[in-house]
Amino acid sequence: MSAHTHDPAAQDWTNPDWLDDPWTDAAEPRRRGRKKPVGRRQLAQLTADGDSEQDDVIRRLKDLGHVTEIIAELKSGKEATAYVARGPRGSVLVKLYRDLQARSFKDDGVYRAGQVIVKDRDRRAIEGRTRAGLEMLQQGWVAAEYAHLWELWQAGLPVPEPLVGPHPYDYTATYPAVLMRLIGTEDHVAPRLSDAHLTPQQARSAWDQSLTGMAHLLRLGYAHGDYSTYNLLWQEDTVTIIDFPQLSTRQNPHFRDLLARDAQSLATSFRKHGIHADGPSVLRDVQRRALGPAPEPRLLLP
Repeated sequence: MSAHTHDPAAQDWTNPDWLDDPWTDAAEPRRRGRKKPVGRRQLAQLTADGDSEQDDVIRRLKDLGHVTEIIAELKSGKEATAYVARGPRGSVLVKLYRDLQARSFKDDGVYRAGQVIVKDRDRRAIEGRTRAGLEMLQQGWVAAEYAHLWELWQAGLPVPEPLVGPHPYDYTATYPAVLMRLIGTEDHVAPRLSDAHLTPQQARSAWDQSLTGMAHLLRLGYAHGDYSTYNLLWQEDTVTIIDFPQLSTRQNPHFRDLLARDAQSLATSFRKHGIHADGPSVLRDVQRRALGPAPEPRLLLP
């Protein structure tokens, strides 16, 4: 390997500085001293410019009947902005991916390895990072999040309920937004485990649930790819797993490395809660749990 080649699997995953917030590139160091507020904020972006691309997406979501009102902006990251909204089925979390030019897709190849792109023209466009190639990456990223959400939710895993689909025809119409049921309430949205204040007993429970959640993913043949307290929510003493577009299967040649990275990042990010474990022991525990019983599948009502 040349000195100029970046190998995500070779990263020092024991260093907690690499951990980042959700909807950002997993391998980019976390900036210190700039903690963004988590909570409700005014919708300046959606009210200042009625012709913005974000407004067009929100209008389309309303026209499709998925959203009736945007309540507040919850969080803004490099890849997406999350909004608290209302819809015909209650409170909604709208995850709106940013314009292609604002996203880097940096190091996304490690997650896409093993995927087959049938058309040579499409493969060249993606590899060359052309506008058309980035558009295909963006559409694939959004569709993958919906597809994974549906599979995991129906399998009984602790993930947000997707609110559009399950047929791709339905959820591709919301591109570049992903709609899911809000975890928490409009006034008290569930915090990330990285931001939650836990008692020792709650920390042990959250740790146990997080290990079991990773084991459930493994049983289905997945490595999360960014599994840490930054992508786990804490609500009513229950852990909910989020952020799924980068899920990898065993067809990915980096699968074992991604799984080991998830184990290490979970151990590293839980240190603030007084849980001390190492990546290899976490991985062994997860593999053992994956041989146990699966959660009860959810029934998808018509």
